[in-house]
Amino acid sequence: MVTANDDTPRRRASLELLRAEASDELAVLIHERLRGGEDPWDFMEDLPSVDELVVLILRADNISENGGVRPTRARNYRVLRQIALDYPALTKAVWRILGEEEPHRRWDASVRLDVS
Repeated sequence: MVTANDDTPRRRASLELLRAEASDELAVLIHERLRGGEDPWDFMEDLPSVDELVVLILRADNISENGGVRPTRARNYRVLRQIALDYPALTKAVWRILGEEEPHRRWDASVRLDVS
C-alpha cells in the first residue's frame, strides 16, 4: 500500500514494454486527431515523445496509487526524479518535463495557461 509520503514509483514493467505501450498510445492519439480532420503540422509538436509519455504514465500510476491526490510541486519533483533513478534511460525526458526547454507544449505540467 502506498502512503501519502511514499514518492517511490512502483516498477511496473521493463522499459521496452513501457515504450511499446506508449508508442501504441501515441499512435492512437495521432490517428484520432487525423480522423478528426486536424492537420499534423498543427499538432505533432504539441504531442509528447514516447519517452515523455512513459514518464507521464509512470507519474499517473504513482498518483493513482496515492488515492488520486494531485501531488504538490515538491512531491511531483521527487516522483519524477525517482522515475529517472529507476529508469536511467528516461532521465532526459524527466528533465525535459521538469525543465523549461519546451514550455509551449500544452500537456506539460509546467505550462500555466492564463485564464483571465
